[in-house]
Amino acid sequence: MRYLSVTEIAKKWNVSERSVRNYCAQGRVPGAFLTGKTWNIPENAEKPERSNKKKEQPITLLDILQDQKASKYSGGIYHKTQIDLTYNSNHIEGSRLTHDQTRYIFETNTIGVENEVLNVDDVIETANHFRCIDMIIDNAKAALTEKFIKELHLILKNGTSDSRKDWFVVGDYKKLPNEVGGMDTALPEEVADKMKALLTKYNAKEEKTFEDILDFHVKFERIHPFQDGNGRVGRLIMFKECLKYNIVPFIIEDSLKLYYYRGLKEWNNEKGFLTDTCLTAQDKYKAYLDYFRIAY
Repeated sequence: MRYLSVTEIAKKWNVSERSVRNYCAQGRVPGAFLTGKTWNIPENAEKPERSNKKKEQPITLLDILQDQKASKYSGGIYHKTQIDLTYNSNHIEGSRLTHDQTRYIFETNTIGVENEVLNVDDVIETANHFRCIDMIIDNAKAALTEKFIKELHLILKNGTSDSRKDWFVVGDYKKLPNEVGGMDTALPEEVADKMKALLTKYNAKEEKTFEDILDFHVKFERIHPFQDGNGRVGRLIMFKECLKYNIVPFIIEDSLKLYYYRGLKEWNNEKGFLTDTCLTAQDKYKAYLDYFRIAY
């Protein structure tokens, strides 16, 4: 067996001498041995593959959303998600902006109005909701915490007329009792403890299922921790958690509003109402993914 020096092998493999020494020291060159401080390397030794060579990972929807967001790609699934999720989630809560107006705000950061009166809060909350979606995409893999949820609320309601009311707390839990759909919610003094308990139980599960995410949403909405904006924050959380656990997310369209509310109300008696509504919404989002040729 003929042996070559580090210098000779470095030229043969077209790498640095330091790399060759590292390969030998790491035991990645079969038959190489030291004589004093000199490596003797079999002439027929093959160059090891780089240990830091990236293994190809499946590209997830989250990867694509993050990439399109970073590159400001127009006309893709990120663009579609921003407009449709913002329009529908705000519309469920009473926003009077049209889908076209929502799209125009996203695409141009302006709003064109002719012979029409717009509510300023609708415009502000639309722009804020775009930022909330960016936040859940950027932090999709992060654990769900009270701090994160409060930050979503702060971004959503910042600069609105509500933020100028003494009794309305932006980015923190409610001060006054409220109700939703004629149902009582947690009292202000109960909210912090109930939210901590809900998050502790939810985060104790290492992997979350579709039903786990829906169950969290129902319990979150029943606590109703904020004075306003609970529905939108709750739906953003569902979207985030679906991305985190590689579950196809969904957008509750305004046309599904009554079915969605019924599902929330009847969850304890019949989970199928909300599950079927969200699966219907998920099928619609899958159609978007099919169109953009995104695997799921």
